[in-house]
Amino acid sequence: MTPAASNPSGGRASVAHDPSLARGGPGAWRAVDLITLAIVGVALGVAFWGWDNSLYQVLNVASKAFPPSGELLLGVWLLPAVVGALIVRRPGAALLTELVAAAVENLLGNQWGTGVLISGLLQAAGVELAVALFAWRRWKPSVAMLGGALSAVFAIVLYEWWTYVAEYGWDWKVVYLACGVISGIVITGLGGWALVQALARAGALSAFPPGHELLAARALDRARGRDRDCA
Repeated sequence: MTPAASNPSGGRASVAHDPSLARGGPGAWRAVDLITLAIVGVALGVAFWGWDNSLYQVLNVASKAFPPSGELLLGVWLLPAVVGALIVRRPGAALLTELVAAAVENLLGNQWGTGVLISGLLQAAGVELAVALFAWRRWKPSVAMLGGALSAVFAIVLYEWWTYVAEYGWDWKVVYLACGVISGIVITGLGGWALVQALARAGALSAFPPGHELLAARALDRARGRDRDCA
């Protein structure tokens, strides 16, 4: 822990806030958190609708030769949970974002009907578990990847095995699960991390930990540059 330093007024400055953590602690929700996650959820829900009715149809046809491989596309639908968690970094952020996205996808129309709401709930639960394991204090790509993996496991094992692919034998179900987990790690985990970092660099997350981390990193780079100039 960084020691408190004396401030100009003679008192002691408070310990510096870790820019990677939510201000006020994980449970200190703010109005801006709720509004931002709702906006992100709506945007990704609309994106889901476009994905469902365009590129997914083409790519899903390509998987017909070996149907379980179609689950390699699952990671796209898991993105809201990881993105929401990475932005706000509070309990429930993944759940709120994923459910809003699923609700919008359902309202706009999709081939799975209201089942997307059940999927969204389970997908978000996997991410919530991943970040809870680290008490909402560790926010690295590895945690995003774990969240994507657990999100896929929850959705597949608790729902999809018994609904979408109930006719599969256990050999195909295991392959189906493996494909979903790979997709969760790569598309959801790494892809979600990259998306949040891109939003932070664009200045869209200045009120959130990813934006604070970026500012802190830039300040450190400037300080190091001044030190080199003075050397």
